[in-house]
Amino acid sequence: MAGFSENHVEADGFRIRYREAGSGSTLVTLHGAGGLRVSRSHELLAEQHRVIVFEAPGFGASPANERSTSLMDLAATMGQATANLGLDRFSLMGNSFGGKLALWLAVQQPERIESLVLAAPAAIRPEQSIRVPAAERQGLMHAHPERQPALPPLDPAIVAKQETLVGRLMGPPRDETLEALFPNLTMPVLVLFGTLDRVIPPDMGRIYREKLPNCHFMLLYDAAHALDADRPEAFASVVNDFLARREGFIVNTDSGLIHP
Repeated sequence: MAGFSENHVEADGFRIRYREAGSGSTLVTLHGAGGLRVSRSHELLAEQHRVIVFEAPGFGASPANERSTSLMDLAATMGQATANLGLDRFSLMGNSFGGKLALWLAVQQPERIESLVLAAPAAIRPEQSIRVPAAERQGLMHAHPERQPALPPLDPAIVAKQETLVGRLMGPPRDETLEALFPNLTMPVLVLFGTLDRVIPPDMGRIYREKLPNCHFMLLYDAAHALDADRPEAFASVVNDFLARREGFIVNTDSGLIHP
């Protein structure tokens, strides 16, 4: 996407691709199970922040990742990548699969995380989670798939490689080890779900609010699982406000509904 340069950083024996744009305070972003994508919301966030969107090892054109044994392990790798870029303190955002990865990174290195944004995070899921076949993903991920730009189809080999990695690393719907560490996350946390999310029920956000000490839970109207792509302006507006004012941003600890 225009304005985002592409670079690589070596970390933990991996060559990790990332996209970067903007200046100011740093926002590190970890993608979902579909792999790295830069959307309009990233462009809007980059108007106020230095936005770094990482591609986790094993996604995209990178070699198959058979070394990471768990999301905890992969989070340590991503933490090393941020350190190798010279980032001492930064805000962290994760989408879906990347939300659980971001939580693992935050519990491992809480002193480095200024604030945490979890967009439809997959760390807390119903026992019967929906597995979305690649062919159906566009329709299920978006509230209005017809509004999304046409993207070239992914190489089936890349899709299979990514799905194998996600299936191996994702873990159970509820991870007691991870959740036991939630009380240590005292930084401001924003949990966002789309009201039309059919992959993870939006009401899962209430559990994060109960378990995390400084958590705000908000619902984004007329957005599905890929809420940042469905409602980029609304998504970027609330995230920018949260990053700027932390606990003093536009809502209190009760859930809020953002429309438009």
